[in-house]
Amino acid sequence: MRQTPLSPAATWVRLELDDADWGNEKAQDLIHWYGQMLLIRRFEEKLLELEKVGLIHGPAHASIGQEAGAVGAMSVLRAGDKINGTHRAHHQVLMKLVNAEMPAGFDILSDAFTAGMDDAIHRFMAEIMGLSPGYCGGRGGSMHMRYADAGVVGTSAIVGGNPPHAVGYALADKMLGRDQVSVTFFGDGAAQNGASYEAMNIAAAQRLPVIFFIENNLYGVATHISDVTRETRLSSRGAMLGITSFECDGMDVVAVHRAMAEALKVIRDEGGPVVIEAMCYRHFHQSGSRNGSDFGYRTKEEETSWRERDPVALAEARLTALGHLTLKDFAHIDQVVTERVAAAAARLTEPVPGGNALRILEKLWPDPATRDHGIVGNLSELNGKRFLDHADLRNQAVEKVKFVTAASETLAAAMERDPTIIVMGEDVHQMRGGVSGFTKGALERWPGRVLPMPIAENGFTGVALGAALNGLRPVVEIMFGDFCFTAADQIGNGVGKVRHMFGDGFPVPIVMRVRVSPHTGYGSQHSTDPSALFGLFPGWRIVTPATAFDYIGLLNSALACDDPVLVLEHTELYQREFEVPKGDREFCIPFGAARIVRPGAACTVLTSSVMVQNAVKAAADTGVDAEIIDLRNIDRHGIDWDLIGASIDKTGRVVIAEQTSRGMSLGASWAAEIQDRYFDCLDHEILRVTGGLAAPTVSAVLNRAALASAGDVSEALLRIAEH
Repeated sequence: MRQTPLSPAATWVRLELDDADWGNEKAQDLIHWYGQMLLIRRFEEKLLELEKVGLIHGPAHASIGQEAGAVGAMSVLRAGDKINGTHRAHHQVLMKLVNAEMPAGFDILSDAFTAGMDDAIHRFMAEIMGLSPGYCGGRGGSMHMRYADAGVVGTSAIVGGNPPHAVGYALADKMLGRDQVSVTFFGDGAAQNGASYEAMNIAAAQRLPVIFFIENNLYGVATHISDVTRETRLSSRGAMLGITSFECDGMDVVAVHRAMAEALKVIRDEGGPVVIEAMCYRHFHQSGSRNGSDFGYRTKEEETSWRERDPVALAEARLTALGHLTLKDFAHIDQVVTERVAAAAARLTEPVPGGNALRILEKLWPDPATRDHGIVGNLSELNGKRFLDHADLRNQAVEKVKFVTAASETLAAAMERDPTIIVMGEDVHQMRGGVSGFTKGALERWPGRVLPMPIAENGFTGVALGAALNGLRPVVEIMFGDFCFTAADQIGNGVGKVRHMFGDGFPVPIVMRVRVSPHTGYGSQHSTDPSALFGLFPGWRIVTPATAFDYIGLLNSALACDDPVLVLEHTELYQREFEVPKGDREFCIPFGAARIVRPGAACTVLTSSVMVQNAVKAAADTGVDAEIIDLRNIDRHGIDWDLIGASIDKTGRVVIAEQTSRGMSLGASWAAEIQDRYFDCLDHEILRVTGGLAAPTVSAVLNRAALASAGDVSEALLRIAEH
């Protein structure tokens, strides 16, 4: 047997510098970078002071010791380039914010900070303190930060949550023809996270202009990297995925600058992506100002050895050796940055009357009444759209079309109108329209905007979020409803929270199409209706079309909406034919408008999707004069309480009919809301029809038994009509 050594196809190298490399950089640049590192250091030292006296609510994840990585990275980025980071991102965000306000040729030895630079420091500090002048109105704090005008598109406190977003930024830039780069900063802990791998792989497959910047400070909280992975050279992750990867000294600002310059060259020549692993060290514990050795997971000797390589001290020594700065110059720079940080803090605090302690200015706290503002938008973007509903079909020519055909034609027509719409998913580019035929029309006209994704739902959902935050309108296909749970982090912590968390004022236009197939015998892991998952996060709108007409109108509204929208497609409907306006695939149906499918007086049945026709059949079979309402929107913002209330006022009785299992039902929350709103109108307890407790299994008999049917609705109608 012969063994042939293998090596990665991608370049994978360590970049090593010495004192001579510092001498080859311009003195003005070196002095500038030193001043920026010292600004970060003094800023974070002030944060730790504020945290100690209780003026920061929540953690303060200081990056003290890691300043060279942030400054070296920002040294090559332009105003339009984008970044995101993790819970430890003060250093990167501060530099991006200040640089966006800094005049060209700024000289810290002679120039005063501009009002814009001061304001950046002030607003960032205010955000970390949870105050209304902050960039996110105080909602984001230390770990969640967004200011898109400066290229800070959004940090994430979820370890591994942010790399997919940066891939999405880069995808949008590439598809929209922008010459811009995105950089995602994350640590050694996130480098072990599946989402980071998924993001790297998608970026490589699509050749996207994104840099994965790994700050390897050796510890994920208190766990040393060698405790959780055998291959501790984290840049290997990129190389194994075919990505050019560099390792550099993260304590040396010039080394990081050179690594970033090399990365940009690769992106210009090859399209990207690139991985940079910067070897660095955080001087303090995960959060706060105590040493890691105080908690026993690091030794004092280790901390001392790394502090001897402190990036600020290293820069001071080399600048002195090169003759670029004197002791007087160092003192001047320190005085300048210390004063600017102190001035920012002074704008946010005041002495407690009669004492020396500080308190936050009362007027700077956010108004508690705005607690729930900005979860979703006001739908003003739909103003002026052409709306139709079923009653309008009586006045125009119609045609019968299969549900799946209407879906395909509607998407293709929308993509023709709006070049920012793209489709992402598994197999969407194959089989003449993916596994359901949904992308058939899109593939025929816009194949370059139908993007195949790996089996990595969490990763490509995060990519879609990033793309939506940077100018695209992604349509994400999830093959089976159960697969949403593998993407639950990005669905909930990402898409579901991002708008409110970052202070609103920006669109998050994602449409997620989810196929629901509980009746097909695919078993417990392919049969779930995931509505309840999305219902946990009020940042999502949820629509459940029951006909091809509803699908056309609701999908068009979803594609025009600036909020994330879940479109649930029950595959039982796919091959059914429905009447739709002849040749018209461009009308909308307004969100928040339920529909009375069958008028009646005996009781009100609230239902959606395939259960609409089951309820109609149940009413016919039992002879109960039920008023059947197709909810269409089942999120908390879209329930048509006016229509429902008028019906309950008339009937006094309510049946809620859902096909899904009891535990995945949303009906309990609807019942509670009905009790709150219409208790005085009710003449009977609210009845709920659902499937069983367990998920469907493969056996045909058990599959049918697991789901609510027309017969179950009939039983509820007879019961409620008896009293």
